[in-house]
Amino acid sequence: MTGRHTLVWSRSAGVPPAIFPAPHHVNLPAGRRRYERPASLCESGELHPAACIRREKCGIGSLLLCVAAVLMMQAIGGCGRRGGETIIVGSKNFTEQIVLAELFAQQIEAHSAVRVERRLNLGGTYICHDALVSGKIDLYPEYTGTALTAILKDPLRNDPSEVFRRVQEEYRARFHLEVMPALGFNNTFAMVVRGEDADKLRLRAISDIAPYAPKWRAGFGYEFMERPDGYRGWAAAYGLHFAGEPHILDLGLLYRALADKQVDLVAGNSTDGVIESLHMVALEDDRHYFPPYEAVPLVRSATLEKHPEVRGAIGALAGKISVDEMRRMNHAVDGDHRDPVDVVQEFRKSKGL
Repeated sequence: MTGRHTLVWSRSAGVPPAIFPAPHHVNLPAGRRRYERPASLCESGELHPAACIRREKCGIGSLLLCVAAVLMMQAIGGCGRRGGETIIVGSKNFTEQIVLAELFAQQIEAHSAVRVERRLNLGGTYICHDALVSGKIDLYPEYTGTALTAILKDPLRNDPSEVFRRVQEEYRARFHLEVMPALGFNNTFAMVVRGEDADKLRLRAISDIAPYAPKWRAGFGYEFMERPDGYRGWAAAYGLHFAGEPHILDLGLLYRALADKQVDLVAGNSTDGVIESLHMVALEDDRHYFPPYEAVPLVRSATLEKHPEVRGAIGALAGKISVDEMRRMNHAVDGDHRDPVDVVQEFRKSKGL
């Protein structure tokens, strides 16, 4: 990624922090600030307006003021309350997720009368899944292979339609969640090396790095190190051994660490826009280890029952985003430092959405 960053080596067992860092010299755009939801005393959703009426005696003027305050607070519904016609869109903590969540939000706003609240950059897969199941959010973007392996704990499968069908059926039965039609692109893991190394060593596929791996330092995000379709299975499938344990990095710093030669290989995403702009190379998964990771909207079934117009709004996105289009949107945000709101608006306009 462009811009100046401080590299943070993290080996904690927690979910990595937000991975959408603003460059040192760029102010956070106004469109991003709307995603921040400050903590408040009403976060639990409980509101007790009558608490302002103290038990001791008070004058009639004070009483009237308190009654007015009660009526006003009841009218606005209180802070943090899930009541009313509000749908909450969430996302994981990387650029593509923020872009897709913004796309969902704009679609719902354009095709319904409900208010949309954005809760983006929540964290990794497990945090977003728990938030969706518990009703703290109503929908977020997910990937079929991630749902299959990380949430359902199923063995790896390579047929996209089989994976989609399995995930859709199990999510509906176990979690009362609807897996809506795929958005049109597959965002698989990308094992990325520097372009100069790929040229010098003639690296094209993951198998090609086996002779060099013992002298290489690898850098991966925490989730890739822990998930069943991640590092351990991948390294075993390709018979790879690196020079020590891989460095666990904040996802937003993976490509910077690679560019600065602090690591020699990272696990990114195939739709990351900065791969090409930083003159890096994504190696082919020639042993077809990774399952399909088709991007899909996950929505609470209760939300679709209450707001059937959401199904139409989100369903209109089916098959609309190609790999190249997603990569360009990611690069517009990461590489050109554009506001995701503007990027999504342009995309929707180009698609007649």
